[in-house]
Amino acid sequence: MNFGLMSFGTALGERAPVAEIASSYTRDVERVLEYGYRNIHRCPPDTGISDLAHEAALRALAEAGVEADELDLVVLAITDLPEYLYWDPSAHLQHRLGARRAETVLITQGCVGGITCLDEIAGRFATHPDYRRALVVGANRTIEAYWNRMETHSLLFSDGATAAVVGRDHERRRWRASEAVTDGRYAGFFLLEKGGSAAPFGAGGTASDEEPVAVRDGWDIMEYFDYDTDAFSAFVEMMNQRVADVVAEACRRVGVETTDLARVVLLNDNARTMNEVAKKLGVPAERTNLQVSMEYGHFGAADHLFNLDRLHRSGGIRPGELVALAGMGRGMHWACSIIEW
Repeated sequence: MNFGLMSFGTALGERAPVAEIASSYTRDVERVLEYGYRNIHRCPPDTGISDLAHEAALRALAEAGVEADELDLVVLAITDLPEYLYWDPSAHLQHRLGARRAETVLITQGCVGGITCLDEIAGRFATHPDYRRALVVGANRTIEAYWNRMETHSLLFSDGATAAVVGRDHERRRWRASEAVTDGRYAGFFLLEKGGSAAPFGAGGTASDEEPVAVRDGWDIMEYFDYDTDAFSAFVEMMNQRVADVVAEACRRVGVETTDLARVVLLNDNARTMNEVAKKLGVPAERTNLQVSMEYGHFGAADHLFNLDRLHRSGGIRPGELVALAGMGRGMHWACSIIEW
């Protein structure tokens, strides 16, 4: 399947220096600063995830010179909840853009969605030979009512979205292959315990038992391992190794080695994790998105497209060079896509 990324567009929340705001999120400021992030980006309360996706999409369409009604497909990957439950933000985005002809797909595999959405486009293009233009959007809008963007996980969440216009037979930034692995044993690590059919919200919008509603965090994962630090460390080692494994398999699909990659774009994770994954991949940290991560924070499903936008505008990748997009997401899923510049 031959398609390439024609253009990009990004929309970000307001920049906020981590050192200045960390104390408003946690008492353990030292731990947060050790992650290495310099800034995160936050949206005001009246900005929703669909607003970010729409703004990014408009910029990508304008850069490509493509009208919304030329789109055959819209794929939206999100990390957090959209503005409403029982609601499809991908269909809303299609309507808001005026992309009347476009089929829409919503990807909700967490932080890995910005990678798996490219495989989704490959499949749709393969089964619909008449599809010529697609729009892919990765977006994150942290819902602070349900989780603390500096305490829930060992990375710092930012609000933002990046879109890309995809063209069949476009010869630049071509998708070459994707690989994905799922291990459902850990699906329960990342969920909101209230609000679903197992424990619905009450009529007043609160949890049925009136307890605070919060996403499970790292301490819940530690509980799963009976607070055994060795077992937890082995789990983290496995997570990082599987990132390296899917990169190697995706490279095998296109007949190259990991060492042939010009860049490896990982999740915008903390500095320690990014360095550990780079070591497993056998690539220097300088060939990853480490510095971008530290400067901007983690945009969930938008991370990989955001970093591609940065590479596109910097001109740091030469035609023909290979870029791997790799990471993990709740589920749990590990995935990699190879892009030939």
